[in-house]
Amino acid sequence: MVLDLGFLGDTVQTLPALWLVRQAYPQAELHFAVEQNVTSLLECAPWVDRVWGYRRFPKHATLRQNLAMVARLRREKFDVLINLNGSDRSSWLTFFSGAGERLGRLPRDGGPLFWRHMFTEIVEHSSLVEPSYVQKCRCLEKAGFPFTRAEFHVETKPVHLQAAGITPTDAGTYFHLSPFTTADNKELPPEQLLELIGELESRFPGKRLVLSSAPTEREGKKMEKLLAGLTRKPWKVFAGELTLVQLAAVIQHCGVHLCGDTGTLHLALMTGVPAVSWFRPNPGMRMWIPVGGQYRTIVGTSSPEEKYLAGIQTGELVASVVSVLENLQG
Repeated sequence: MVLDLGFLGDTVQTLPALWLVRQAYPQAELHFAVEQNVTSLLECAPWVDRVWGYRRFPKHATLRQNLAMVARLRREKFDVLINLNGSDRSSWLTFFSGAGERLGRLPRDGGPLFWRHMFTEIVEHSSLVEPSYVQKCRCLEKAGFPFTRAEFHVETKPVHLQAAGITPTDAGTYFHLSPFTTADNKELPPEQLLELIGELESRFPGKRLVLSSAPTEREGKKMEKLLAGLTRKPWKVFAGELTLVQLAAVIQHCGVHLCGDTGTLHLALMTGVPAVSWFRPNPGMRMWIPVGGQYRTIVGTSSPEEKYLAGIQTGELVASVVSVLENLQG
């Protein structure tokens, strides 16, 4: 069992480490526990034998649900449980799982009292110097797993793309934009989003535009306002109706993905798609910013006086799109 219990970003960033486990133990039965709303994404990793869902949103699992989770873990009689998350709740579940070997990663703050006694083996690795998916592989390397490079071994089937009304022949003919995040201060101002879309249409007349948002009331209302301000209707708009693996397929086949600090950036990383993103400054942002020639990230400014992300020029974003496209051609 690899126990993570994280949301979309955490789940995607754990996949390379999960692949290391699969490669090291090809005959083992491999289970993966994630937040229940993310389980559908694991359709793209058929080499995982079983996916477990754990409730964290909109409310945390109750005491009864946690006890049921412990009972289920113990019934499986896992030989090994790997937990690179380190959160208090996942650590307690690890301890009570009954697994004979329990590998954990020391949290940045050292964890709660008796944390070290919850695991039979512990690894330490900084959480501030590398992307999260690389960090998790490094943790396994310190535990003895062979590691050369972090790789995402995922597949999206044609049916997932077809569900969005897109065909493989459309690959590369459109840009995908996820304009919203979980908070206003991580988003571009609405008027700048309109300007960005206009500039993309002007600079790349041969590219169509696909917009998507999460299935929440907040993002649904934001999407309605954004569409009302556009002079030209996008090729396709998905306001929360796609499953995660369908959304991954749409992103996988786009020419460039554009977004803020949100889950779709991880889907672009997972599927190897060029991406341009914008972040507000924060100490842990290096964990979530992808590295490589096909990625560009612009860090803006954020303060209590500013509702939205500031300090990012629209021309800088468009130039970043040009840059990643030129990198592909080069």
